[in-house]
Amino acid sequence: MAFSALMHAIETGVYQPGDRLREVEIAERLSLSRTPIREALRRLEAENIVEHRPRVGAVIRRLGQAELVELYEMRLVLERTAAEMAAKHSVEAEVDALAALNAEIGGSCEDAARAAAINQKFHRAIYLAGRNRFLLDAARAMNNALLLLGPTTLADAERIATVTHQHSQIIDAISAGDIEGAGVAAKAHLQTSLRYRLKVMRG
Repeated sequence: MAFSALMHAIETGVYQPGDRLREVEIAERLSLSRTPIREALRRLEAENIVEHRPRVGAVIRRLGQAELVELYEMRLVLERTAAEMAAKHSVEAEVDALAALNAEIGGSCEDAARAAAINQKFHRAIYLAGRNRFLLDAARAMNNALLLLGPTTLADAERIATVTHQHSQIIDAISAGDIEGAGVAAKAHLQTSLRYRLKVMRG
């Protein structure tokens, strides 16, 4: 319970990369004793989400530029493959669901957290439409690293417009059964996202 609650807090941005995780404060917030909190922090450390710093304590890891690029290289491989497989295996209802999720993202310009949550559902829906359990497992293994990206980049109307336009290109290719086109569109989308993340990192 403590671990799930902490993971949810990190996923929703309550705690962000670089933040200290103080046992007492978390225990009070979650109305739990310190023992399960301590165990949850150990598990987060084992899963490489949290690092223990001398004289500081538990801190959520912050990705450096090299790690960020490596993560996006892996995301590109997986998401390109997922889009190609979705173009091969998806049914019309799944394509409709992707379009509906993309429209929801477009309508969330005033709520970055909501846009980010729907965006996660959108990408997961592509993996599910790909019909490959091993690809899904690989995506789940990458999810912890994605938590370390920090605040969503879907924080303004211009960025959301870019994302929804690129999503539409992926959807169109999947709908048409265009395997190569879906992969190319997914690759372009991830490359744009990486460029934006690097821009934010450099300030």
